[in-house]
Amino acid sequence: MKSLWNDTEAAAHAGDLALRCYTSRLLGRDRSLVLHGGGNTSVKLVERNVLGVEEELLYVKGSGWDLETIEEAGFAPVRLAHLRALAGLASLADPVMVSELATNTTRAGAPAPSVEAILHAILPHKFVDHTHADAVLAITNTRDGEARIREAFGDLVVVIPYVMPGFDLARLCAERFPAQAGPSTIGMVLLNHGIFSFGETARQSYERMVSLVDRAEQYLRRERAWDLPAPPAREAPRAARELAALRRSISAAAGFPVVMARHADARSLGFCGRADVADIAGRGPATPDHSIRTKCVPMVGRDTDAYAAAYRKYFAAMEPQAKERKTPLDPAPRLVLDRELGLVGVGRTARDSAIVAEIYAHTMDVIERAEALGGYRALPQKDLFDVEYWDLEQAKLRKGGKPPALAGEVALVTGAGSGIGKACVAALLARGAAVVGLDLNPGVAAMHDRADFLGLACDVTSGEQLAAAIERTADAFGGLDMLVLNAGIFPGGRRIEALPTDEWLRVMRVNVDANLVLLRECHPFLKLSPRGGRVVVIGSKNVPAPGPGAAAYSASKAALNQLARVAALEWGSDGIRVNSLHPNAVFDTGLWTEEVLAARAAHYGKSVEEYKRSNVLRTEVTSRDVAELAAEMCGPLFSKTTGAQVPVDGGNERVI
Repeated sequence: MKSLWNDTEAAAHAGDLALRCYTSRLLGRDRSLVLHGGGNTSVKLVERNVLGVEEELLYVKGSGWDLETIEEAGFAPVRLAHLRALAGLASLADPVMVSELATNTTRAGAPAPSVEAILHAILPHKFVDHTHADAVLAITNTRDGEARIREAFGDLVVVIPYVMPGFDLARLCAERFPAQAGPSTIGMVLLNHGIFSFGETARQSYERMVSLVDRAEQYLRRERAWDLPAPPAREAPRAARELAALRRSISAAAGFPVVMARHADARSLGFCGRADVADIAGRGPATPDHSIRTKCVPMVGRDTDAYAAAYRKYFAAMEPQAKERKTPLDPAPRLVLDRELGLVGVGRTARDSAIVAEIYAHTMDVIERAEALGGYRALPQKDLFDVEYWDLEQAKLRKGGKPPALAGEVALVTGAGSGIGKACVAALLARGAAVVGLDLNPGVAAMHDRADFLGLACDVTSGEQLAAAIERTADAFGGLDMLVLNAGIFPGGRRIEALPTDEWLRVMRVNVDANLVLLRECHPFLKLSPRGGRVVVIGSKNVPAPGPGAAAYSASKAALNQLARVAALEWGSDGIRVNSLHPNAVFDTGLWTEEVLAARAAHYGKSVEEYKRSNVLRTEVTSRDVAELAAEMCGPLFSKTTGAQVPVDGGNERVI
């Protein structure tokens, strides 16, 4: 491991808190040190309060912040004297501790201080860094982990046995650290948990962390436990329908829809194909902090019922603790290891499933290195249960409130790069769905930079490209619940006698044939949707009221409308509902340039604004108006509606 400190970068950060941010981000850049909110850092400062009195403060990473992106606002300033006094108590319940931390934070609006704030406070150093370094966990999580840690680090670190994070850990460290620390001490190892470093400057504390972790890596190399087994070369099988079926099964066990992220790279397939994978994966997570995300053990294979039964047995064994915490049972896995599927992360959102998968990618490294070092061993079930169902974590979940209407569900939108399709993507994301957007324009891939969006360049008239897009959808999110058929073309106005055959066929191929293929190929996935599949067809006012000069467009939209009606009839028994929207005069799309809009308005002797409102309600219809209704039709308000045709046109005299 090498230091990422850069003098030029550091010079742009004035003051200890700014440098604390800088080195925290350096830690966060290295995923082998911290993952997704893991780890914490602090700095002790003296500041003058509003009364002019100087007081010592601990600026510690706040809850909800990630070291990779933390800013000064992400550190909570807590009165240091009070924290040190708390460490002297004989006992302190976690909820009371959290209250004490909050009431002694000196800045209104600051994030909740880390639950390890007291531990940071009692360490006699200005800067403190804490990570869950993979290399350190690979050493501690063995049958003789403590002895190996002492062998690797000597008197450079104080070694603390595992205690659950919070007050009890802080109190134990307050008792043992002063007695064991010596002049050479630059860190502290918490067995099965992580490692601390400290120093009088941000750079010193950070680079001590780097040097300690590098020492752990070198130890693993000397013990021939660093190089991971070479994965066998085999191609990942396509498994879209298998993933969708598994997702439905897990959603049923969880009691809510889930999103799944499949990782079928050589490394993941190699680990999942190990003959002993059920044994080594069943021993527990690399650190109890990870059990909050991944649960105590993954599901090996696809038997959700067997996993749920085993989890209920585990839960029952912890019955006294479960009753004490009033813990709800959730027997669904958050992680699947399967020989053919690979590593599959499971979560209520796409972000959650991605985090689970990334955490376990590092856990695989820890497990295999610990196995090479003498045998991987995690903590006993009781300790894992305590963290997985920690009352503080349960409180966070309760505080999160009711999830969005479409949380855990997956939508596919065609023509997603502009206009109504682009607005549909935004409306579905806002309701908590994971969304795949297809568009001929490759720019769709960069439309959103977030875990719950996948943009794919795709020609909907190509059966091969559509099949690949559906496969990618299943790999990214586990299945499909909602299909928005929006892609279409509107050729230039032509009377029937001047309409070329090739233009007619091109319009039919895009507006009808492509949608038939999509409906047919998506049906098996919609049928497996945990809440029942939904299809929304973006039709046109031209279905009930065609206009001259638009024969190909009007006929294609009418054919698509009939296709949707038949689908509603045929698929009702599969729990799939199909509804259509008929917009008109939606001018904020790629079809309408300012020049075309001005020309059409002039043709009717109207201003542009008057032309936009040429409807019964004298209102403008936008892409967002259509998209919001399309998204609502996928939600619970329309759960008993299928075969409907709803105009979104401000009222058209010819339709009414």
